[in-house]
Amino acid sequence: MRAIWKLFCILLAGSAHAEESGASFRDDFEVFNRGTWMISDGWSNGDWMNCTWSREAVSIDEGKLGLRLFQSSKGTGTNRCGEIQSHAKYGFGTYEALLRTGAGSGINAAFFTYIGPAHDRPHHEIDVEILLRDTAQVSFNTYVDGVPLNGKSVALPNPSDREFVHVAFEWRPESVVWLINGNEVHRTEEGTKLPTEPQKIYASLWSSSTFTDWMGPFDAKAMPQRMAIEWLAYTRLGEPCQFEASVLCNGK
Repeated sequence: MRAIWKLFCILLAGSAHAEESGASFRDDFEVFNRGTWMISDGWSNGDWMNCTWSREAVSIDEGKLGLRLFQSSKGTGTNRCGEIQSHAKYGFGTYEALLRTGAGSGINAAFFTYIGPAHDRPHHEIDVEILLRDTAQVSFNTYVDGVPLNGKSVALPNPSDREFVHVAFEWRPESVVWLINGNEVHRTEEGTKLPTEPQKIYASLWSSSTFTDWMGPFDAKAMPQRMAIEWLAYTRLGEPCQFEASVLCNGK
């Protein structure tokens, strides 16, 4: 009984810790919702990036969010890359997006949650990344207090530069489960450390000349690049399915 009570307290504490959470939503990107999103603009995340976040690299085109990577036309030689991030922080629940990428070595198309030192919080993160050196694969990972855990790459049903792919993860106090086109493809091992910090939602397209072992040599000839996101959604843990395409509606 004492062990059961201890487990209950751990789960309860974890749930409370991650409860700072924005409301459930689905964004179809008919317009850019500035109440939900901000555009990363005017900086890079470190010397390992060979591009600078720019509002010029974010657009709404025909009901899709476009995140682009291109060489600046201002003659600086600096590449421009696109990222959006939520204003609110979100906790346990289901995160999902319908997206399509281009292809090119040294380029990363990412949908993830993150909180860290820039927000005066520990580094916690949940990742979905398609490295455009191989668009037939998708990579998953978590970070807990800055330590990478639970990483795995799996094959996509079809390359992400050929058709849209539905990516999702369900974050619960006891697990993180990743799904592709509604089917579970990876989950955290029982007993592993999990993110507990409320996090912001991000989508980004960026490049690197230094992460060659991971992302491949950067191919400048592959620019310009664009990742299109048809919709992006979050459903709080315990709330019902919001829309027909959601993984919460298919019973898997």
